[in-house]
Amino acid sequence: MTTPQSATTYAPGSRIVVRDEEWLVRSVKTDTPDGAMIKAVGVSEFVQDVEATFFTELDDVQAMRPEETVLIRDTSSRFRQSRLFLEAVLRRTPLPRTERGLALADRFLLDPLTYQQRPVELALSGLRPRILLADVVGLGKTLEIGLILAELIRRGRGDRILVVSPQQVLEQFQRELWTRFAIPLVRLDSTGIQRIQQEIPAGRNPFTYFKRAIISVDTLKDAGQFGHHLDAINWDVVVIDESHNLINKGTQRNELARRLAAKTDALLLASATPHNGDKKSFAQLISLLDPAAIANEDTYQASDIEHLYLRRTKISPEVRDQIGDRWAERGPSQAVHCAAKPVEEQIFAELTEVWLAGKWSDEAITGQHRLFPYTLLKSFLSSHRALHETVAARRKKEKVTGTERAALDRLAELTSAMTDQDSSKLNRLVDELRKIGVGRGSDTRAVVFSERVPTLKWLAEVVPGMLGLKPTAMRVLHGGVADKDEQAILQEFELAGSEVRLLFTGDVASEGVNLHQQCHHLIHYDIPWSLIRIEQRNGRVDRYGQKHQPQFRALILTSEVPDAKDDRTVAEKLLDREGVAHRSLGSVEAVTGLYDAKAEEDRLVRDLLAGKTVDESYDGGVEIDVLADLMAEVGTAPVTADVPRARVPKLFDSTRDFVDAALYEIYDDRPEDAIDLRREDELLTFLAPDDLVHRLSDLPRSYLRAHREGEDLRLKVTFDRPLAQRKLDQSRQSKTPMWPEIAFLSDVHPMVDWLVDKVLIRLGRQQAPVLTADVTGPVFLIQGVYANRLGQPTVVQWMAVSGLPGEPTIRPMDEVLREANVGPAMVNRAEAIPLDSLQSLLPPAVDVARQHLAAKRDEWAEANAEPLRTYRAQLERFQQASLFDELPSANREKRRQRVHATVQEQGDLLARLETAGDPLLRMLAVLVPSPESAA
Repeated sequence: MTTPQSATTYAPGSRIVVRDEEWLVRSVKTDTPDGAMIKAVGVSEFVQDVEATFFTELDDVQAMRPEETVLIRDTSSRFRQSRLFLEAVLRRTPLPRTERGLALADRFLLDPLTYQQRPVELALSGLRPRILLADVVGLGKTLEIGLILAELIRRGRGDRILVVSPQQVLEQFQRELWTRFAIPLVRLDSTGIQRIQQEIPAGRNPFTYFKRAIISVDTLKDAGQFGHHLDAINWDVVVIDESHNLINKGTQRNELARRLAAKTDALLLASATPHNGDKKSFAQLISLLDPAAIANEDTYQASDIEHLYLRRTKISPEVRDQIGDRWAERGPSQAVHCAAKPVEEQIFAELTEVWLAGKWSDEAITGQHRLFPYTLLKSFLSSHRALHETVAARRKKEKVTGTERAALDRLAELTSAMTDQDSSKLNRLVDELRKIGVGRGSDTRAVVFSERVPTLKWLAEVVPGMLGLKPTAMRVLHGGVADKDEQAILQEFELAGSEVRLLFTGDVASEGVNLHQQCHHLIHYDIPWSLIRIEQRNGRVDRYGQKHQPQFRALILTSEVPDAKDDRTVAEKLLDREGVAHRSLGSVEAVTGLYDAKAEEDRLVRDLLAGKTVDESYDGGVEIDVLADLMAEVGTAPVTADVPRARVPKLFDSTRDFVDAALYEIYDDRPEDAIDLRREDELLTFLAPDDLVHRLSDLPRSYLRAHREGEDLRLKVTFDRPLAQRKLDQSRQSKTPMWPEIAFLSDVHPMVDWLVDKVLIRLGRQQAPVLTADVTGPVFLIQGVYANRLGQPTVVQWMAVSGLPGEPTIRPMDEVLREANVGPAMVNRAEAIPLDSLQSLLPPAVDVARQHLAAKRDEWAEANAEPLRTYRAQLERFQQASLFDELPSANREKRRQRVHATVQEQGDLLARLETAGDPLLRMLAVLVPSPESAA
């Protein structure tokens, strides 16, 4: 018999009856317009393995009463079915909100470093996992994000995931999450968008078809194309990488961020440069995470945002003590002087005596026009080709006449007369590349950065031939390269077997991109006038996982022309400052006082126009703001205690033991025949059933094709980290991009998830197994769950009820299972067990458990309510502090309305987070003493 129940009594892993079919609950969300939303997978014959979503206001959803559970005798060898069922329930049940410890910290293909686990601790400590992860370049933010996502998946709060990143890191991010964590994301680049259009009905919401996706910010920011789709979808987690690009209010990217922040539970922002120097814009970024964190955008303190923000550098104690040999210490940046040749000196003279002296115009030079000579100078310090194109573009403008036209014609004449042999930097670049070993027959690689596209194209044309390299040994990357080609270029450069030895790239590759796997030489052909940008470039090879000492060189063009502003004026000084900041502070932002590369460069140019030197520009007038306060103690903060671990009951010593037992249980001891299971030391290979293949559909077609055997998909998986790491390393040795042949089987791998579901539906409708164990009387194993109005568990109790009918006692289930020796050494003698007498004790056992939960409810609710009370107090402070009187009356009313809306919205959220409704009770199994031992 079944009965309708309140939405809070449904829980992941429980069974329901809908439309006269039986379903296994996967996740529950309440407070939707149509009641509770229940995602489930079919159990009964006609809907087996079918995924479905039900709403309690639209469907007759019936839960099963625990008192009416039917007890059955477990006849499996060593009680395997019971042990697997209990383990599956434990794995399927989300950890309660009050459990802040990490459950899966050491279950992935990465080094278990405390500093990379610290962001998970911060994310789990708040009301919602919403943080700004601001670690400096190279510390492993992608790995830290992967750890957070895995923990949220384990908690039932990571079913729907959207990752938004720059185009150039889509492939890299997707590979890292799959190869290291086994979290599949469907990549929606230009190819992926075409796939959507082919596979789903026109006009349908693509995000209802792909529950875990990664898409570029530039693709998604088009509100006309995607805005209505985003507004119609709620996410469990949204990740926005390089989130400093969201700051400017009124932009498409900022509007996108606000849309997504309002439609997700967890929000993870990541940026090595999280601030642009403006307090208000940073406050607006923080408001995406917590609208009530900052009351006054002008006067907030570091303490206002410490629950939302984490930043470490390479010299932070916890980082420094743990990275060891996993990150080679970088070498000094070498300034390679290149004395200007005669034609170059003529150009220096023209720039100095005409343009920088202000003699290039008949009219008064004001406003933005004052900056143009520096645009010409920077173009020339890159290359004569870049200067020629800058001049040509300026000459096309109709307003350019008279003196300026003549001055431009003179520069065009000089640049046209200059040949490749006249370029001091070009010849020195080739010398330096030869010196570090780049050339025919060598495996040495180097990446060469330039700000100017004409320079990159020119270098790509001439340098390979000068080194004796084939054109195929070089790649060039800039903002004009198509997205799929961009990702392929970066991937090729990372492959040891690839013939690519030189990468000429612009600053499109200076953010988020890994270039360190096969390369530790980086050359700045020209230097950006920004410490931030220099650090970002260097971070491509100076990052976690670099095995060789990173080597940096910068080509410094020098001139003998009096008063010429050659590379010694700015570039060489910035190079030195970046090196000093890296050694002493671990990062450059505190030195600049700005957190945006363009703003930093603009300030420097203005100061140069005002007659200041580089040193005077950087040493004076640096505003100390909230982010500088946060960074003031970087490198001196004490190492805190270990990251807490969650207490997670388990019946199997390892996931490997569970998987092995589950495969033999599901396929009746013959998986070798059913799915062609093969074992080879630590390797498992098998033909994936259709329902498992469906769960892998988010992976790239290239990955699935690589594992095809005719019409079948053969999976190769391992629990052996060294083996998985070797296969990952081998995939990087190939000549063309490829996925690792063998996948690491983490706890969140779709295969493990599939096995959990398969085990749970092995038992019949509302059945619980009975097994003999080392107990003195019947012990009823019962699960109790309280949830909030969002369907998230706030209390999870695993109870062992014994002593019935006379003196019932309740103990923790895991302790009783351990003492009863429930494990693989058990022997099932198939003894006759009197089920009728046990069945009669079942309702009293459920009643004892229900009374226990009711008696302890207030105590448990208090643990959940404490952080809610703390936040309510914060809301009150926010409301009071926000309504300051300095604003004009009209603005004050608008402010009052915004504050009221924020307080109401956050208050509603707090109400949904409170423990609500009746508990879910499930009879899981019964332990009984052996009749023979009793006799």
